[in-house]
Amino acid sequence: MNIPVAERLAPIQEYYFSQKLREIEALNRAGARVINLGIGSPDLPPHPSVVEALTAAAQRPDAHAYQSYKGVPALRQAAAEWYQRSYGVALDPETEVLPLLGCKEGIVHVCMTFLQPGDEALIPNPGYPTYRAAVQLSGATPVDYDLTADNGWLPDLPALARRDLSRVKLMWLNYPHMPTGARASAAALAELVAFAREHSILLVHDNPYSFILNDEPLSLLAVPGARAVSLELNSLSKSHNLAGWRVGLLAGRADLLQQVLRFKSNMDSGMFLPVQLAAAAALQLGPEWSAALNATYRARRTQVFGLLDALGCTYDPAQVGLFVWARVPAAYADGYALSDAVLARARVFITPGGIFGSNGSGFVRLSLCQPAAVLTEAQARLAEAGWPLALTAAQETVAAASIS
Repeated sequence: MNIPVAERLAPIQEYYFSQKLREIEALNRAGARVINLGIGSPDLPPHPSVVEALTAAAQRPDAHAYQSYKGVPALRQAAAEWYQRSYGVALDPETEVLPLLGCKEGIVHVCMTFLQPGDEALIPNPGYPTYRAAVQLSGATPVDYDLTADNGWLPDLPALARRDLSRVKLMWLNYPHMPTGARASAAALAELVAFAREHSILLVHDNPYSFILNDEPLSLLAVPGARAVSLELNSLSKSHNLAGWRVGLLAGRADLLQQVLRFKSNMDSGMFLPVQLAAAAALQLGPEWSAALNATYRARRTQVFGLLDALGCTYDPAQVGLFVWARVPAAYADGYALSDAVLARARVFITPGGIFGSNGSGFVRLSLCQPAAVLTEAQARLAEAGWPLALTAAQETVAAASIS
């Protein structure tokens, strides 16, 4: 019996990393022991007090029931205090904070709440692929806006203003930016708010990287007037090593959050109570938590810079976040070619920048989510495979073909 797939899935492909992890798993079954420097899944644990809070809450007899769709007051209050302490943003914990089962869920919820066929949404190129997929699932049309190294990976707002924006309803932002690690200043965020107000566009800022190797965390909601045209997603996945726990939040105007809740409450239930209470404990950690975490990432980033030097890549040492973004050397056609060559010859996986959009095709992205010993082994493998010596294009083609 043939069961047709819904047309809304026609433009949606399986997520790149879902496919790539299967390929890596097959290589590992064959004995390859691939070092994965592609995925941004923190390998470090949460603070012990957070795990203790989870364990203690799980012992409560009332901990295992369904929970409120809008989250428990303790989590919303902790999130509001975190925003005030970290960003100088005052939020009403009752109406301006909506806990989420991770930001990825929130991206889909926002698109399904505010977009429909006939609408357009601006998405960054390069940028997180889920923005495009979520817009397409809503029935709206994704429209790329270019980010380039020449412009500091910031939107060219004058160029955007010259385009037909009559159907644009929403614009996705993400600073510190993934994959490039670029930061947006307070002044740049203010220009974006002014642009959105002028063109009646809802800005949605995805902000999960603001505490990783970044001395000046910023929230879009701190910009005067931003609350009229903005929502902000945030996450504990990277900042507190809770990636698998799926804890995120949406912050902003009460009426907009209430509309998102209308959709969300029909799609899922509230998260497990012990997770909520432990997340609240995580949000109460002091600055020493981020300082210790960033000391580890800073040392790892130095090692990753060494890997990129061996590969002949160039990069901005001032970039922030959980990854390092680098331009591939001229010997390789694009990031895919370099990624395939490194996997084939050294059994090390690095992410080709092209998966984030056409403007990322000449780049690769490396994760900081591996311990020092693994990064040292990766560098040794590159040396054994002949880097920094370059092969000819023909030799690289043969080497890349050997992966299959």
